[in-house]
Order: sequence, then structure tokens, then C-alpha cells
Amino acid sequence: MNDPTLGSHPAATSQALILGLILALSTLFLPRRYALIPIILATCFLPLAGKYALGGLNFSMLRVVVTLAWVRILVRNEQRSFQWLRLDYAVLMWSAARVLAFTVLWLNSAAAINAVGYAYDDIGLYFAFRILLKDAEDFKRIFKVFALIFLPLAILLYLEKVSGRDPFCVFGGVPEFPEVREGVIRCQGPFGHPILAGTFGAVWLPLFLGLWLQGKGCRLIAAIGIFSSTLITAVAGSSGPIGSYAAGIIGMALWGMRYQMRLIRWGIVLAIVALDLVMKDPVWFIFARIDVLSGSTGWHRANLIDRVIANFSDWWLIGARDIAKWGIFAGDTTNQFIAEGIRAGIFNMMLFVWMIVIGFSYLGTALRAAKTAPKRYRLLLWSIGVALFAHVVSFFGVSYFDQNIVNFFLTLAIIATAFQRRPDRQPVCVSKELDGEFYDSKDLCGSYKQPAFSSSSTR
Repeated sequence: MNDPTLGSHPAATSQALILGLILALSTLFLPRRYALIPIILATCFLPLAGKYALGGLNFSMLRVVVTLAWVRILVRNEQRSFQWLRLDYAVLMWSAARVLAFTVLWLNSAAAINAVGYAYDDIGLYFAFRILLKDAEDFKRIFKVFALIFLPLAILLYLEKVSGRDPFCVFGGVPEFPEVREGVIRCQGPFGHPILAGTFGAVWLPLFLGLWLQGKGCRLIAAIGIFSSTLITAVAGSSGPIGSYAAGIIGMALWGMRYQMRLIRWGIVLAIVALDLVMKDPVWFIFARIDVLSGSTGWHRANLIDRVIANFSDWWLIGARDIAKWGIFAGDTTNQFIAEGIRAGIFNMMLFVWMIVIGFSYLGTALRAAKTAPKRYRLLLWSIGVALFAHVVSFFGVSYFDQNIVNFFLTLAIIATAFQRRPDRQPVCVSKELDGEFYDSKDLCGSYKQPAFSSSSTR
């Protein structure tokens, strides 16, 4: 099986190592509200595939930064106020199940070390976000930081488009020349694949739209983020990210129908059943008919689902080593849900789905609890939910084996914090009134001049 957790990786260059160490050390000294900026910079500019070998272990620059972030957290005892939630346990259970099944599947020390390494990345990122992001002001701050950093990233990807050379190759881990398919240059940047580059930009669109809706003070930065997200999605030259981008727009447009979401979900289910009844092929072959850009591989994605279902008995317990023999091109698992099953079995896949279900459930609870909160805050929560939906759409076209995991675990961590600090669990102590709305110094939205959740707030 062509699994990204196996095999060797291109070494990181000295430039990547120096920059990675600078970012890692900076996490030790920055104030908490800015402590995640080095992780964001490493995510956006240092290829995850570029590794530095130390004592038989491979360290990506992102892993180095996350390690120093945890040194900071433990030294400063910033985890002291952490409270466990069901989603936190789900992340741990999923990571543990993946390590166990993957190790048993391959039965060698290299597989065990690789599995533990990737679990370390997942758990380290998720819980670092959970501990360092405290409230909605932190959410908006991190969105602003990403928006500003996205601009140089988008410019560099555009330069790759016009020059035909990836500027991030100086850091190692990515090819110097981008892929060209049917005359279209597919820009990759620092990411593992052009599809993943486009996905990285696309899933941020709803969050930048949510930032725009926070008011005039956020709109310039939000506009920069929206422009950069759009440009990154476009220059990747892939259909999958365009679908995720469209999902973000559709999800934000459904705000006016938020109370009819149950009806919409059942409508989608009935539409799928109806399609299955009228189509000659199984319903998942609808992917084969989606061809946004020339050269799209929708048929491969449909065939992947078909072959995995047909060979269920081969992988359901602990996964499968070789799926190319099933008639899947190069054993390429371009589907995150299927990748979870192929790598570690059906139980691992179910745990992964469970994490997502909990995320949507938490957001629904947080939104209901915030029914008397200012509309801008509820729109922020909605945009986070739409971002999770965009990830789910992306999962049907690609598996995250690069720094896109940062986006996913950041979204989950924000959801968990929003659920934990929802208004109905916070003390209310109205202290002042600004712009016609009451403000509370101890509520979810932060420590200073934030909207209290009172009946006088507008909906």
C-alpha cells in the first residue's frame, strides 16, 4: 500500500532547520495570545515532508515547533485549567486505535515508530490548541493571523504558477517543478500535493467570512483572507478544493435556514436514495460525473469507494497492506474516511467519524445556548461549523497526509472550547454598555469589553 506513513522522506534543508528552530524557540517567550503564531508560520511555509533525522527518528519542522510549544505549556503550567470533554477522549481513542491496528498490521518496529510519530503530531496539535485558545477573542485573533499569513503564501503560490518553479523547494520535501496536467500547472507550494494546497486555502473561506461578519474592525483583514483563500484554491488547479470552496459558500448561505437543518439533512438523504434508484451505477459513481477542471479523476474516487466496499472482508479488522490488487490505481486512497479504514480497520474509521459527529453536536449545543447572544457571535460559531463541513467535503476527495491536519485539529479544538465555554455555563456580571449592547467581563467572548448574553442582545 502506498501509505504516507511508510518509507523515506526528502530531508529538510539547512534553511528549513534554521527557520524551524527559530520558530520553535520563539514559542517559549511569546505571550499566550501569540504563542500559536510560530505553529501557523511553520504550517504555511515549511513542508511537512521535509524531515530532519535524529537518532533514527524523523522530525518535521512542524513537529519541532509543536514539541517546544509543549515545553512552554508544561513549564508555565498552562494546562492547569484544562477540563476534559468527550471530544478530547475521542481524539485520544482514535489515535490509540490507529497506532495499535497499524502496528499489528505491519508487524515491524518502523511501522510502530511511524504510527506513534503521526499520533504525536495529531495529539500534540489538538491539545496545544485546546489549552492555548481560551475564548472567542482568541478564535478571532487566530483567524486574523491566518488571514495575514495567507497573503504572502498566496503570492508565492501565484509566483509558482507564473514561473513554473516551486519557491518552497529551498526547504526540501517538495519538488522543484510543479505538476502539469493537460496544460494546467497545479501549484503545490509547501504542501504534500496540489489538491492539498488548494484544500488548505478552501477550508478557510468560511472562517474568513465569519471574521468579516464580526464588524467593521475585522473587515479589512477578513478581505485579505478571503482574497488569499480564493487565490490559493484557484492556482492549485484541482477540482476537489473548488468543491470544498463551494461547500463553504453554500454553508454560509444556509444561515437563514439554520432552524430547518434537520429537514435539509433528511432531504439530502432522500436525494441520495433517489439518485441510487435512477442511476445505473451505484450512487457513489456520481463522483465520476463531476469534472470541474479538465483532467479531474472523479472516476478513480468512485472506483475507490466501490472496490473498498467489494473487498470489505480484506480490511475491516485492522486494515490492509496492499489495495492495488483490488483494481485501485497505485493503491491511492484519495478519501480520508477510506484511508482511516485501510490503515487501521473499521473501528478506527468509526472513531474518526465519531469525532466529527461530536464536533457538529457540540456546535449545535453552543449555538442553542447562544440564542440571546449578539448575532455576530452566533455567526462566528456558524462559520466554524461550516469550516468543519468543508473539511468533510474535502475528505471525500483527498486524505490529509500533510500540514492540513493543522486546519482540521484547530477546527475541532475551537469547537470543543466554544462548547465548554458556552454562555449557559458562564457567570454573568454585566459591567458596561457599548454600542447599545451589554458587555460582560467574565463571559465566553473574552476578558475585556465583550458582549454579554442578555435578552436585550439582537438576534
